[in-house]
Amino acid sequence: MESRTLQKNLLELIRRTSAELPADVVRAIEKGWRKEAPGSNAQYALKVVLDNIKLAKAKSLPICQDTGTIICYAELPSWLPQATFTRAFDAAVAKATAIGYLRQNSVDSLTGKNSGNNLGPGSPVYHFAPAKGRGLTARLILKGGGCENVGIQYSLPDGRVGAGRDLAGVRLCLLDAVHQAQGKGCGPGVLGVCIGGDRGSGYVASKEELFRALDDRNADPRLAKLEQQIMKEANELGIGPMGFGGATTLIGCKIAHRNRLPASFFVSVSYMCWAYRRNGFVLGESGRISRWLYDS
Repeated sequence: MESRTLQKNLLELIRRTSAELPADVVRAIEKGWRKEAPGSNAQYALKVVLDNIKLAKAKSLPICQDTGTIICYAELPSWLPQATFTRAFDAAVAKATAIGYLRQNSVDSLTGKNSGNNLGPGSPVYHFAPAKGRGLTARLILKGGGCENVGIQYSLPDGRVGAGRDLAGVRLCLLDAVHQAQGKGCGPGVLGVCIGGDRGSGYVASKEELFRALDDRNADPRLAKLEQQIMKEANELGIGPMGFGGATTLIGCKIAHRNRLPASFFVSVSYMCWAYRRNGFVLGESGRISRWLYDS
């Protein structure tokens, strides 16, 4: 495949992710709007969100002015070296920034200088794995700073929230995370959660959970039950959209688990805002996209 063909497809992935929310997210926000009291601040906030979603898609413009951290997961087939993919994606990011699909959003942590093209050490964020077949699977999340700022990691036992080293303790951590995020994470939000792992792998796994469909069911019945419980209890807290009050505080909760050391019990929480920007595709060696992973 020619490099420019790969770059063109990756540019379209960035455009769609920035401007078009997946259908499962839109359905969840519409459901929340119908559930809120007529004329309430919560219903008004969700109506503004829905109008924003429609306008961004129609005009192919970013859904939010904060186009966020660019997090790319790629499953690479044998015909596509990692360096080739990285060069093409970096070029697509720079072009997307110049066009306006992405805001100039990457700042040197030592000097405060903006790179101007979203490229620099650690930007974009890459995660690579070998493909199981002959196709390239590329997935992208654009994660805004507001929701990233309210992510949190707990080390159990945690006396502050009364959480022990069990699923009951995890429940207390997740409800505390929702409570702390109120009004700051651009809710309604989605929790990506990892129970276990170390401090680094737990956060990575918690973000990977954000690629799941909102209406799926966890294959582990214990975690499926906890996900449903958190959704019910979080939406009974009265926090609501943007912290204005109401019944739609979360639109999703997705939980994974990893083995841990006996001495450590981490609960890592990645919070995602209503601008739940994720997309992906499967690409063949011919350069043709065979499947988009999320309907918009």
